[in-house]
Amino acid sequence: MSETMHAKARLSRLQAAWVVARRDFVAVLFSRAFFFFLLGPLFPVIVGGLAGGIGGQVQREAMSFEVAVAMSEADNAAMLAAQERLRPQLGRSLPLLVELDRAAMGDGFDPQQFLAEKRGNFAAIVTGNLSEPIVTGTPGQVGRWQGGVALLAAKAAEANPSALPQVTAQLVSTSTAAVRTDRIRTAQAAQMMLFLLTMLLAGMVLSNLVEEKANKIIEILAAAIPMDAVFLGKLFAMLAVSLVGISVWGAIGYGLWAIGGEAITGVTGFDPANLPTPAVGWPMFALLGLLYFAMAYLLLGALFLTIGAMAATVREVQTLSMPVTMMQLMVFFLAAYTITQPGSGIELFAIAFPLSSPFAMLARAALQETMWVHAAALAWQGLMVMLIVKGGSTLFRKRVMKSGGAGRDKPKRRLFGLAKG
Repeated sequence: MSETMHAKARLSRLQAAWVVARRDFVAVLFSRAFFFFLLGPLFPVIVGGLAGGIGGQVQREAMSFEVAVAMSEADNAAMLAAQERLRPQLGRSLPLLVELDRAAMGDGFDPQQFLAEKRGNFAAIVTGNLSEPIVTGTPGQVGRWQGGVALLAAKAAEANPSALPQVTAQLVSTSTAAVRTDRIRTAQAAQMMLFLLTMLLAGMVLSNLVEEKANKIIEILAAAIPMDAVFLGKLFAMLAVSLVGISVWGAIGYGLWAIGGEAITGVTGFDPANLPTPAVGWPMFALLGLLYFAMAYLLLGALFLTIGAMAATVREVQTLSMPVTMMQLMVFFLAAYTITQPGSGIELFAIAFPLSSPFAMLARAALQETMWVHAAALAWQGLMVMLIVKGGSTLFRKRVMKSGGAGRDKPKRRLFGLAKG
């Protein structure tokens, strides 16, 4: 009878993980240290701002500046010749003119329709003639290249450069180059945000485990319930705490923006509706961003738990965690590089490698509309989390608990009523 009652009292792994997760979540959330934890983003925000400024400069340099010329053959040749003469002096301030294939133009060529059909990776199209050139493109691209086209047309016509021809603008809502540039910008920003949040928050898992090892609490837990359940509980508790912190930061940021966004950021006329739209749309992109953050956090947290299993002191933890931190930085660079390499072998490697997979897949969500690959990637990442947790918990029990004989654990298990008599 007693053995039956003890068997019924035994918790399953999921139940044990839930107990540990609830305990850790409440303990961390209502601690004084959590307030100081909320102040942590001040430092990565500064780093992110600097990185964003550098990334913006790189993006401006990498932005497409090919402009198609679709005038008469004689005018096209004159414009290209003028470009060759002026480019050594003016460089990238001039558009890179590319003569449009006459076969691609067809009869009754319409530059607006050509850009709308996204049949070429051009920032704009120049039509008309040398005395009255017409630039067709998005408002940003037309404003950027209008002066350069006028200068090239004047040089091509051997006119006085001080009296440039009047350039007529034809605006379109979008073009292939503009859509691609916007989606790349969205992918870069999403990867940077995911990396900063993951690196900022994942360290909580490691500090929590080291503290409980020092207090011998972890040994009592390991004696009462399966070690992999302890690891899972701690991982999901810290993930929940991280989501609470992100929610608080988001609410504070939204409040500051609502009160005085333009005064704080210096950006006027900002309209969220004008943000670059990712390929899968904003609602699905936000959901995938949340899921990939969870997976990136769990993967890195599981590694940190494994490191905690191997370390006996805080100094050893710091020594062992440094290579993982540097590896995660390299992983981020790898995923960032694959943004412009869709379908390549290196992108497939970044998707398959567990630590880089969330970053690479989040970028793919911004660039491509295919959805089934995300379900497969999330399943793969979840499987790797379970395997790392299993390996880390086994390592912990062998190195720390030294559970060669089951007899030493029985008294503690009886204390919790979780072992048979």
